[in-house]
Formats: sequence, structure tokens, C-alpha cells
Amino acid sequence: MSVTTAIGPVARARRGALAGPTAPRLVAGAVILILWEAVVRGYAPDFVAKPSAIIAVIPQVLGSVAFLQSVGITVAATAEGLVVALILGTAIGLLMGRSATANRLLRLWISGFNAMPMIIILPLVSLWFGYSSAARFATIVFAAIFAVIINAAEGAEAVPREYLEVAGSFRSSGWRTLFDVVLPAATPYLLAGLRLAAGRALIGAIVAEFFTAIPGLGYFILYNSRTYHQNEAFVAVLLLAGFGVGFDVLVNYATRRYLPWYHRDEAKG
Repeated sequence: MSVTTAIGPVARARRGALAGPTAPRLVAGAVILILWEAVVRGYAPDFVAKPSAIIAVIPQVLGSVAFLQSVGITVAATAEGLVVALILGTAIGLLMGRSATANRLLRLWISGFNAMPMIIILPLVSLWFGYSSAARFATIVFAAIFAVIINAAEGAEAVPREYLEVAGSFRSSGWRTLFDVVLPAATPYLLAGLRLAAGRALIGAIVAEFFTAIPGLGYFILYNSRTYHQNEAFVAVLLLAGFGVGFDVLVNYATRRYLPWYHRDEAKG
């Protein structure tokens, strides 16, 4: 095999990647950054964030103890609230999906609360729990749980009847059918709900930190914005965006790795 033959597929793969969506995205991103830099330099005050200044302060912010502590507090609070929302939301969603009575009783309320902006409940939550981490925890759970409930209910309703008939023919108990048939079949829906819930949970944590002024990334952004350190605040904003993208990539990887049959079924459909 010649060298040209060996490197041919690699070169073609690289050309294909550049010819695909990657190149337009890079070009669009570069254009946006250039326009942003030019407009801020030409028309905005000195304290307005611009790409070159944000890049310059990234090492300083990432090495800051206050920033690292804020990241740890917000991530830990978000993970804690997300776990609670996932457990409770899955239980309620499976109940709604497998019980027509529970579905009729709860569906309207769940849909209504899901459509309610979380900023509306913050005054009530802060009144009930005070300006403390408990208010942030309650906001995170409220923001995340309804997406989990709705997706879990839809997943439980979408279980093929053949699966349930087979379980019944083997005289499987209700609990065993739930854990061995319904829950695995609803897992793709649960992952979709988890993806939505994670983003909403992070937003809930940041909004709660804005409103209650408790330690965390939200307060870090608020403090630096009000003290005209816009570049430092924007580093935290970019980190939040990175968290969202990273979690989405992680869920997609888990779906491909552990649920390969799900994508094959989608392709066939």
C-alpha cells in the first residue's frame, strides 16, 4: 500500500468535515466576534465587554479563588436539585403515564406549572425559605422537575403494548413490570427530559442567586456587572454556556453508548 493510498481516506475525511457544517459555523463565529469587537471599540463605553478583553482576563478569572468557589457552589447546588427533581419527577411521571386517573388529576396542573416562568415564584420562594441556599434549592427543583415529569409520562405511555402483554403472559408483578419493562422502554424519554431539566436547573440556580444575592456564579456575574467588570462577568457567562453544551454532549454520548438500539429504531422509523 502506498503512502498516498494510506493517507487518502484521512484527507478526504478532513475535506468532508470542512465542506460540511463546521466551516460555515467557524466563519459565522469569526464574523460575529469581529463585528462585536469593532462596534464596541467604535461606539460603546470603555467598560463594555469585548472579545479581546474577555480573552485577556480569562487566566486571571480562572485563577481567582472567588470565581472557583462560586463555580463549586453553583454546580453542587444544581446537581443536588437536579437529582431530587429527577427522582421525584420520574416517579410522578411514571404514575401519570401508567394510571389514567393520576393523569387526569395531575396533567393540567403539571402543564400549568411547567409554563410558569420561574422568576414569578422567586418572591414567594424567598418569602417561604428566606434569602438563603434553601430558596435556591427550591427554585432549582421547581425549574427542573416538570420537564422530567412530562417526558417520563410520555415515555410510560409510549411503551409498546406487546411488551406489556409479554410481561403479563409470564405473570410478571406490577412492580417488576414497571422496573423491567416500562422504565427501560421510557429511558430515551427520560434522557430527553434530563437534558431539558439540566438547562432549566442551571438557569434556576443563576436566577435565584441574582435575586437572593447568595454566593454562586449568579452573584459573581451580578457583582462584576455592577462594578463595571464586564469582561470578568462575561467569562462566567461563557462558562455557563460551556456547561450547557458539555452536558448535552455527555447525554448524547450516553445515549449512543448505552442505548444503541434507540438510534437504530429512529433510523428505521
